[in-house]
Amino acid sequence: MNAVESFSPSKNATHVDVLIVGAGISGIGSAWHLQQQCPWASYTILEMKDTFGGTWDTHKYPGVRSDSDLYTFGYRFKPWVGAPIASAEEILKYMGEVIEENGIDEHIRYGHRITSCAYSRDTGLWTVGATRLSDGAELTFTCHFLWMCQGYYDHENPYIPPEWQGMGLGDYKGDFFHAMQWDPNYDYTGKRVLVIGSGATAATVVPAFAEKAEKVIMLQRSPTYFFCSENKNPLADKLREVGAEEPAIHDIVRRQIMFNQDVMTKRCQEEPETVFEELKELVRTFAEKPDFEFEPHFTPKYRVWQQRLAFCPEGDVFRAAVSGKLDVVTDTIDRFTEKGVRTSSGQEIEADIIIACTGFNLLVMGGIPFTVDGEDVDWGKTVTYRGAMHTGVPNMVWVMGYFRASWTLRVDMMGDFVCAMLNNMRDKGVSQVEVKFRPEDQDMEILPWIESDNFNPGYLNRGIDAMPRRGSKPEWRHNQDYWAEREAFPHIDFNGPEFAYSGGQPLGEESQTRATVAA
Repeated sequence: MNAVESFSPSKNATHVDVLIVGAGISGIGSAWHLQQQCPWASYTILEMKDTFGGTWDTHKYPGVRSDSDLYTFGYRFKPWVGAPIASAEEILKYMGEVIEENGIDEHIRYGHRITSCAYSRDTGLWTVGATRLSDGAELTFTCHFLWMCQGYYDHENPYIPPEWQGMGLGDYKGDFFHAMQWDPNYDYTGKRVLVIGSGATAATVVPAFAEKAEKVIMLQRSPTYFFCSENKNPLADKLREVGAEEPAIHDIVRRQIMFNQDVMTKRCQEEPETVFEELKELVRTFAEKPDFEFEPHFTPKYRVWQQRLAFCPEGDVFRAAVSGKLDVVTDTIDRFTEKGVRTSSGQEIEADIIIACTGFNLLVMGGIPFTVDGEDVDWGKTVTYRGAMHTGVPNMVWVMGYFRASWTLRVDMMGDFVCAMLNNMRDKGVSQVEVKFRPEDQDMEILPWIESDNFNPGYLNRGIDAMPRRGSKPEWRHNQDYWAEREAFPHIDFNGPEFAYSGGQPLGEESQTRATVAA
């Protein structure tokens, strides 16, 4: 008997209508929508950490900030009133206000690591095993519906290229950190810092390190596209100047930003060379260097938007380069040495500290073992319905946001989707829903989760086989186009043939008395 099968509904289980997994940006937003749109539903949030925030609590490296503007990364229901690009501290404060203002805190159980999730079609229940980290107690929760909001990467085990061990990483005598495991108490003042990587994390830490370090070197295998801009929104500033209310400002500015992003995305697809020239001009402007050289360190090998644009507020990365505080080396690592790194071209880079900004490991559903009717769920063999539900897995959604647009736009959209579906189930007097192929889908081509020429960051390429599959029809995929999904989602027919309903016990009504245990 496996770990999942060992749990079954019992009188000692804590029961709720909806169990939300994760108290990060997705989980808190989902809880708000559930409270507002399904007030009949009882719910609990299980969070492994001892606080809310998810990724904004995990990452503590210098300068950690959003790489999306907060007018769209913030929730649609909670106006953002600060600068568009915000620090982790400011984002956590914003989330804390949402929790406090809406009484969500009483529903969160911190320090609970989920060990198993098992669904039974006979009972119409998920049975969730969890370990309370404070005392090691093994607890059981049951729910009708499981709302997975734990994100998509491993918060405890960052990606460090495994070949580095054979390249002498252990020989290095300085201090080595992965950015995700940075010690915020570490003093790097006056030290030589080597940052390995060139993506969004590197773009964040480089200017922060440059403020106090003696020298920062960014060693990159290949360059990244950067978008330089002032960290302010002129439209928001003007609307405040004329006395507009913050909710109206938030709504209007969100619309403006999303319109601009849509235009930008289409232009990247239709005229990438022109867009790159415009990005270069922004770099020259903010760096105050009209003859800034882009070859070889700032000319990417991929098309604009095949990977996420690294936002560069005030052009801080390029200003550090022009000032001499930052050197960029484009090369691969031959091996680590006692004093630093030797590149494949033979250059020796000495450093007191090495920071690996090499990304993370994809972790589908938090790595939690799932079963349905006693059978293990292999997510790589399921097919996703709109990037939210999965064939063969009833009564569960997974919140997976956008990579080009702000993640939270999809959190709000998914909140509407889930709540509409739950209310429809309640109205129909059923307790179970799962997605199935329609007759016209039977011969549909089944493909990897996303096209490699559409979006291809390293973490996704490494973990693509573990991701759910997509179909060749638009309903059976996670469409990264927010602007298309915002038109499609409100018109989803929950009584369509892709939704199979069963179970006679209406949601929100208990078929038997269940005792609850104290938190």
